[in-house]
Amino acid sequence: MIEKIKSIKNIAVFKNFNWDSEVKDKEGNIRDFKKINIIYGRNYSGKTTLSRIIRALETGYISDKYETPECCISISGSNDISQENFDSHNKTIRVFNEDFIKENLKFIFDPEENIQPFAILGSDNAKIEAEIKLLNGKLGLNEEDNKTGLFLELENIKNAYGTAVKVHNTAIDSLTGQLSNKATNNPNGIKYQSQKFGDQNYTITKLKDEIAIVKQEDFKPISDDEKINLETILNEKAKDIIPGLTELVLSFNTITKTSKDLITRKIGQSNKIEDLLKNAVLNRWVKEGKDLHKNKLEKCAFCDNEIGDERWKELDKHFDEESDKLESEIIAHLKKIATEESLISSTSGIKRASFYSKFHSEVDDLTALFDKALKDYESSLKSLKSQLNQRKEDILNEKKFEEATDCSSQIISLRSQFNQLRNDSNEYSEKLSSEQKKAKDNLRLREIYDFIDLIEYDKQMSNIGTLKVSLDQEKNKKNAKQKEVDDILIEIASKQRELKDESKGADKVNEYLNNYFGHDFLTLKAIEFDDEETGNVQYRFEVHRDNKKAYHLSLGETSLIAFCYFMAKLQDIDTKTKKPIIWIDDPISSLDSNHIFFIYSLINTQIFGEEEFEQLFISTHNLNFLKYLKRLPGARAKTKCEQFTLERIDDHSTIALMPSYIWEYVTEFNYLFNQIYKCSTIDRVDDNNYTTFYNFGNNARKFLEIFLYYKYPDSSDDSTKMKKFFGDDDIPAVLTDRINNEYSHLSGVFERGATIVEVPEMHKAAKLILEKIKKDTDQYESLLKSIGVELITEEE
Repeated sequence: MIEKIKSIKNIAVFKNFNWDSEVKDKEGNIRDFKKINIIYGRNYSGKTTLSRIIRALETGYISDKYETPECCISISGSNDISQENFDSHNKTIRVFNEDFIKENLKFIFDPEENIQPFAILGSDNAKIEAEIKLLNGKLGLNEEDNKTGLFLELENIKNAYGTAVKVHNTAIDSLTGQLSNKATNNPNGIKYQSQKFGDQNYTITKLKDEIAIVKQEDFKPISDDEKINLETILNEKAKDIIPGLTELVLSFNTITKTSKDLITRKIGQSNKIEDLLKNAVLNRWVKEGKDLHKNKLEKCAFCDNEIGDERWKELDKHFDEESDKLESEIIAHLKKIATEESLISSTSGIKRASFYSKFHSEVDDLTALFDKALKDYESSLKSLKSQLNQRKEDILNEKKFEEATDCSSQIISLRSQFNQLRNDSNEYSEKLSSEQKKAKDNLRLREIYDFIDLIEYDKQMSNIGTLKVSLDQEKNKKNAKQKEVDDILIEIASKQRELKDESKGADKVNEYLNNYFGHDFLTLKAIEFDDEETGNVQYRFEVHRDNKKAYHLSLGETSLIAFCYFMAKLQDIDTKTKKPIIWIDDPISSLDSNHIFFIYSLINTQIFGEEEFEQLFISTHNLNFLKYLKRLPGARAKTKCEQFTLERIDDHSTIALMPSYIWEYVTEFNYLFNQIYKCSTIDRVDDNNYTTFYNFGNNARKFLEIFLYYKYPDSSDDSTKMKKFFGDDDIPAVLTDRINNEYSHLSGVFERGATIVEVPEMHKAAKLILEKIKKDTDQYESLLKSIGVELITEEE
């Protein structure tokens, strides 16, 4: 479907129209064409101009009378169409406007001319010879250095295709050269760096295959650190076998159990000196003094007093054999702990240098864990030693044992892991060559990954893809143009063998004339004649009245025949079954109200009844016809139908959404009232609203004529009715009469046409008219509603 006419410049009254800035709803949303589109515009507002733009999509060209015309049309499923390529779409377009009439019904303008014949499906005739001539003209000459028509177009397209091939091949050759250099160039190609990348028979085919690998989503190139490690692996030689670690036996459980016993062991409390029990320092001091004095001194070296036998007995009972034994055991156990500490301090893991570089990271991790475990083990031993020394200093009083962390199993486990890593390293010696091959593969893929980034491989491939699309497009154009030429040649041959009866085309027109309009006295006849050039029987259409060729047709008769001809032509062999986009431009010109209804009926039954159209546009200046159009099937469905108006301001026009009051209340009376209401509400005149004042005279005159005719349906003149309406005060009536006559007819004051209008007078007159109408509240409120305005009461 046609979505929008995006822009129009320098085409008749459309000077610089832009759809997206003009065709918006109240919320500012851009609205597009729909399946059914109704366009209302007063005369000279640009309806026929729009139809000519759309007809250019049908004919492939627009009138050369327009100076530098520009337009852009958006069609769904196709690139935008401009004045440069009207025929670059695949839609079937059928437009009814005055250009269609001039081209197909020449008798209207020259009675000696005929109507262009056409064939309904299944019937054809003399039109074929004219078509053959037209087709030959379209083909042109096919002489060397003197080609014309389609043969010239085909040659130009072939040249363009050759250029596209060359550009595409150049891009491919450039990328291929870069890939070839990377794969096989000496000395920097992958092939010549086998010591690093591992393949002495590397080719560009292998490079392309591996580019596909590194471009896969799940591919992850090696990091810079991994790259350094792999390069180190390539330089490694086989290492000596790493010997196993000596067995390490730790006694933490035994040491802990013994320590707990010694620290918590109780000493008998009978015959003890209470003061010494309470003071460990004093107790130690007395014990050392006893050892220094007994059997050595008779007097105390500290106080110089004699130590009696009784005192010696008390001291012997206090420092008995049980406490001495405990102290001896603590001292002995502390020596065992010291031995365990020496064992731990001399324990070590495996030297890093003994391993291959690939294991260095694991060795470093294990070494760190092992060193920490040893320190934790030493710390646990120190904790036990501290508790034992505290008990030794206070031998008579048992202590609460504080558990120490046992790290021995972790140390053993880590040593086991060291051994496993040693085994892995020893086994690695046997598969070093295969690991180095893997390293070369990974380094090569990383090199390719960096290479395609450096040469912007994706960008080049995208460009090649774009050039391929252009190449294919040029190829398709070439093939299509070749096919077009071939098809025309076939068609010419076919048409030369076949004639079609075109009399049925005339019968279809007569069917519409008779069935819808009752014009059985006016008919279209297919007249047979012999073509002098070809000798074949041909037909031409003539309008007959009373079995004679008709002359001096009225405007109404020509309008009816023209529209019936168009409707019948929608059934011809070039249109039927092709779901055309149909544009009908103001089909009711010079027709009375009965014929207007019949035109509507014909559209309703033949177009909507068949439903064989993709999209429909109907434009009109006639509000009565617009009233019928809103009855069309789907016209009330917002998803199927859109309504537009053409608004002309001075010498330029624009397209806008149709105001709801025009669509909902389709009478000229409502429209005229709306113009007067607008004039009464505008305080400041600008480029957007000055036409409301410019046209006020005509609008007010016609409104008052209609309004006063029904208000005073007698034979009194307009001035009398004006005075009745405005009351005894002559000033409003005189003022209004002056505006209505002078500004609408330039009544006796022709110089008025050379000056701008007096806006205050218009504004005042509009308000006076509304004030008088307001006296009938019901009518005034109804008129306001008809133009989408709510009545504001004084309370509000």
